[in-house]
Amino acid sequence: MRHRNAGRKFDRNTSSRRAMLRNLAANLILHERLETTDAKAKELRRVAEKLITKARRLGEVAYTPQAQLSSVDRARRLAASRLIAAYVPRFGVRAESSGETKRVDLVEKVLLDLAKRFAQRPGGYTRIVKFGPRRGDNAPISLIEFVEEDRGGSSLTAPTATGTAGVVKQPAVVAAVADPSEPAKID
Repeated sequence: MRHRNAGRKFDRNTSSRRAMLRNLAANLILHERLETTDAKAKELRRVAEKLITKARRLGEVAYTPQAQLSSVDRARRLAASRLIAAYVPRFGVRAESSGETKRVDLVEKVLLDLAKRFAQRPGGYTRIVKFGPRRGDNAPISLIEFVEEDRGGSSLTAPTATGTAGVVKQPAVVAAVADPSEPAKID
């Protein structure tokens, strides 16, 4: 029986599984989207959303400049940043379109960028779009990405008279996948 056994094992020991999820979470934060198998994407969603929720629960303390914070708020922010840094590597390196590399502080990106972006969102910060089987081994492949906040409209169509919502529109995902430089492929 699998009662109270949450999470997937991926046929790996604990340290290998944790390292894989740490690296997937770091790449998701760095690139904001990546392509991987369905099972890894579903497990990564659990990890990434917990990290963002830790930062989001700080409120405005997460993205207020350090000099403007009280000593209590500085301590709260430091504690949250240490919890995030305990799981995600501190820095990530991203190749820019010009060919140069850029070093990104992942913990600060979660606190400053993602916490501010999802401040009004109660959860569900990621989206998984299924692509189909991978050519080599027939593994089901998915794209996991952060959802974009409303830019003048909702992602759902307006409710009908019966109260049911319309179909979810995702034209941005198709356009993003067509770009060969995006998304980062992680297996």
